[in-house]
Amino acid sequence: MHNRGQVTEENIAKVNAIIKEYGYKKNIFASNLAFNKKFKFAVFLPKNKNIEYWQAPLIGIKKAAEELAKFGVTIDYYFFDYNTTSFNNTASKLLELDYEGLLFAPIFYEESISFLIEYKKKNIPIVLIDSNLQEVEGIAYIGQDSYQSGYLGGKLLSYGIKTESNVLILQITRNIESTTRTNVFLQRIKGFYSFFKEKTHLPKFNFTEISIKYDTENQLTKDMFAGIDCVFVPNSRVHVVAKFIKENDLKDIRVVGYELLQQNLEYLNQGVIDFLIHQKPEDQGYMGISHLYKKSVLKEPVEGLQYMPLEIIVQENCIIKQE
Repeated sequence: MHNRGQVTEENIAKVNAIIKEYGYKKNIFASNLAFNKKFKFAVFLPKNKNIEYWQAPLIGIKKAAEELAKFGVTIDYYFFDYNTTSFNNTASKLLELDYEGLLFAPIFYEESISFLIEYKKKNIPIVLIDSNLQEVEGIAYIGQDSYQSGYLGGKLLSYGIKTESNVLILQITRNIESTTRTNVFLQRIKGFYSFFKEKTHLPKFNFTEISIKYDTENQLTKDMFAGIDCVFVPNSRVHVVAKFIKENDLKDIRVVGYELLQQNLEYLNQGVIDFLIHQKPEDQGYMGISHLYKKSVLKEPVEGLQYMPLEIIVQENCIIKQE
């Protein structure tokens, strides 16, 4: 069975006949335990200090790591700041090292594609979470369908509206690089507009797009909200808008955003945010490591594209996290 030679053709035929008759398959898991084999995965993510969203997939990753540790799996973590220089420096270090699998969240579009093209030459399993890069073939993805999540955002925003409405699309990013390069934003906004183009029976919706930096004070003004009755924020920083709306006592504005951050949930519970779309980032991290384990260790065929269900969270099913 191991093709080590010194076995007669007659015996090989007998063994193969038994294998075929009884459907025997090699237990790779047991073999790995017997030989005490070790497997190392690399995780390549944005830094999560003071960033609640990126803490979530890390929780799932560490949960999977604890479960798989007894099977010889270890994980090394590589984090980059929210700028392309930090990303490229960290990526260069990672390219010099050898692992049995990589879990990666691409933030900077062009840089991520260049990195993946090089890393693919190692011929090991790669799993993307949070954002998919379809330009690089042969890489697994576990996460949202960004286009569909934007389409859903449009549907939620328009729900029940009978008269002409003015919609403000607010892109709130950590820096300008993210604004122009993050694929998730582009796909969500594309899906958002597609909903209104397809639904010709809807009343007229007028759209305005504005980009602001998350870490700069006083970028929102009342003038931005003049005549606005709907706001769509295509990422998890919708709490920035909700805070401004509440502090300035702005009325009758429907707000749609993403993710179950503590601040988002609080404003949802207060009725300032109407809908949150949740893409389960913790589950993405957990499933990503599980995928690498099945692919690298168990040698199992694994589905390369796994879209997470899009959950709609409203005030009535909102659960506030306890610190």
